[in-house]
Amino acid sequence: MTEQMRQAMKERHTVRQFDGTPLTDAEKSILRSRVDELNKQYDLSIALIESEKSPLSFLGKTLMGGAGVYSYFVLAADDRDGEDEMLGYAGSDLCLYAQMNGLNTWWMAGTFNRRFVEGLVSGKKIVSIIAAGHGKTQGVPHKSKRPDQVSSYEGEAPEWFNNGVQAALLAPTALNMQAFTITGKGNTVSLTYKSGPMSGIDKGIVKHHFELGAGKENFEWA
Repeated sequence: MTEQMRQAMKERHTVRQFDGTPLTDAEKSILRSRVDELNKQYDLSIALIESEKSPLSFLGKTLMGGAGVYSYFVLAADDRDGEDEMLGYAGSDLCLYAQMNGLNTWWMAGTFNRRFVEGLVSGKKIVSIIAAGHGKTQGVPHKSKRPDQVSSYEGEAPEWFNNGVQAALLAPTALNMQAFTITGKGNTVSLTYKSGPMSGIDKGIVKHHFELGAGKENFEWA
């Protein structure tokens, strides 16, 4: 599974236009099983939603050019400390898992109709949604910073650290800012993220990618 997820990191790109084809029963079953696993493991309330009405806001439809979004994950949890980071981590897992199973994704924070979505998942804090479906294209790689612009290691960096940084640079972040810094010493790694409205979510996404690239067995978080 880990190798498949690593491959999915390289293949997964943001797709904003979907063909509108509903998910098959098999696809829904696979995704809901993964959602159930993540909710149980991390005490979250993520839901896979299918609706006839698009969840896109005016901004999502016009400025971002989104279309055909009718199946999506709602990233929700109880309002508590650290839930943004945990939802980012779990959402990253879902994006890659969907990619593994032939689906495309689009992570949305400010481009969905919050009032409409909150009516579908009540009583929980909703941080974002992730469209999941059959894209009209496979998307294109995002522009990326260099490893030395986002990381440093005390001494000669081991291969696992370099692999982790490369994986982190593949992570989708808000406005593609990649506003994170990864530092390493021995087998200890620190991850910091520039403060902002999406920093918690982005930190979780980057952490998930780094772990996949580096191998969780090779290091520990500071």
